[in-house]
Amino acid sequence: MKTCTLFLFLSVTAWSLPPFVIQNATVLTVTKGSFKGSVVVKDGKIVEVGEKVLIPSGAEIVEAAGQYLMPGIIDCHSHIATDSINEGSTSVSSMVGIEDVLDPTDVAIYRALAGGVTTANILHGSANAIGGKCEVIKMRWGKDAQGLRFEGATPGIKFALGENPKRQGMAPSGRSATPPQNLRYPATRMGVEDVIRQAFLEARAYQQDWKNYHARKARGETVLAPRRNLKLEPLVEVLEGKRFVHAHCYRADEILMLLRLAEEFGFRVRTLQHVLEGYKVAKEIAQHGAGASTFSDWWAYKMEALDAIPYNAAVMVRKGVLVSLNSDSAELMRRLNTEAAKTIKYGGLNETEALSLITINPAKQLAIDHRVGSIEPGKDADLVLFDKHPLSSFAKVTRVWIDGELYFDRDKDLSGREQFLLKKKLLLEKEKEKEKQRPPQPKKQNVSRRPI
Repeated sequence: MKTCTLFLFLSVTAWSLPPFVIQNATVLTVTKGSFKGSVVVKDGKIVEVGEKVLIPSGAEIVEAAGQYLMPGIIDCHSHIATDSINEGSTSVSSMVGIEDVLDPTDVAIYRALAGGVTTANILHGSANAIGGKCEVIKMRWGKDAQGLRFEGATPGIKFALGENPKRQGMAPSGRSATPPQNLRYPATRMGVEDVIRQAFLEARAYQQDWKNYHARKARGETVLAPRRNLKLEPLVEVLEGKRFVHAHCYRADEILMLLRLAEEFGFRVRTLQHVLEGYKVAKEIAQHGAGASTFSDWWAYKMEALDAIPYNAAVMVRKGVLVSLNSDSAELMRRLNTEAAKTIKYGGLNETEALSLITINPAKQLAIDHRVGSIEPGKDADLVLFDKHPLSSFAKVTRVWIDGELYFDRDKDLSGREQFLLKKKLLLEKEKEKEKQRPPQPKKQNVSRRPI
């Protein structure tokens, strides 16, 4: 019911907007080549793309001569609009979900817009072998938490391998070391694998209990339903292909471990996140059918990242892996366009391949490519206008539309800053005046206490 209500709200908002045409831009469609021409937007959707288009009656004209229009950037791994994202007290926290803690007031949403990002996969942290549920959002700055959610996106869940999920389980060393409050299993990489396997054994048994219940009920038997288990239900959804697994990982051995484990239980890992040693096992990743969402050139920030190379993304692309670049950082998120450009230098990808890493590829990884990720008729009007080619380090975002609604305008932002600062100054002065008018508060007397 909530989803239907949200869809209706968004649809009404889109339909209430007048049509507009972005004309004379260099249009980078990503999937259908590039050309100088126009894009027609109506009811929040792209309705026509071409060198010459039919301008609807009453349409607003956006003159974009000398500028570059591309699809909204998609970040497949982010933690913005959230706080306290690690439920680190347990090794399996699949019962918790990011959708319950989205913060629409996080200014990182607006800053992401200023970098051309329109969609992001918001993930639970990596403290758990099996973490919490993920949420795909659109950067609808000004909407409430429900209004951020990408309606209809396939739900996901965060897994994690390596140093992070075993960190809580490491016993302290040395005589003076204080035992941690929540010492837990696992403490090794082997233990991380065991935790994941055990969870899926329990989920498979739980799934069978419900199958038996429905079968007996269909036969007309009077039978009690199994007790619901909110930890196992998301894992049953994984087994049934209804929820995607997004797995934090670094090392090649652990990547192969998780792929084998997934195949043992009959599901596919949707994306390997970070996957800095993916270049070592790219063939196996491609055979499994997993996507890879990696960094452009982060390395050596911890032990398991020492073998990272800036050629990782390009090598995996050439080996047939569906690759995207992610930020994992509110700061880096604003420059994913130049992160993509690095793959031209490191690996020799062409411009379209580079742009695909931050548009259509992450859209495919999240199964939202029928809606976003390229400039094509019928897709959501999530569009970004740059003053220079987006792969240039000098390029700046000038405007951003989501569902055909303008959410960022650089000129308006700059021109409104002086007025904003003035308003802030007046409010501060008003508060100071109120402070002066308040009656003085009596000072508290210090009462000495004698030891009992």
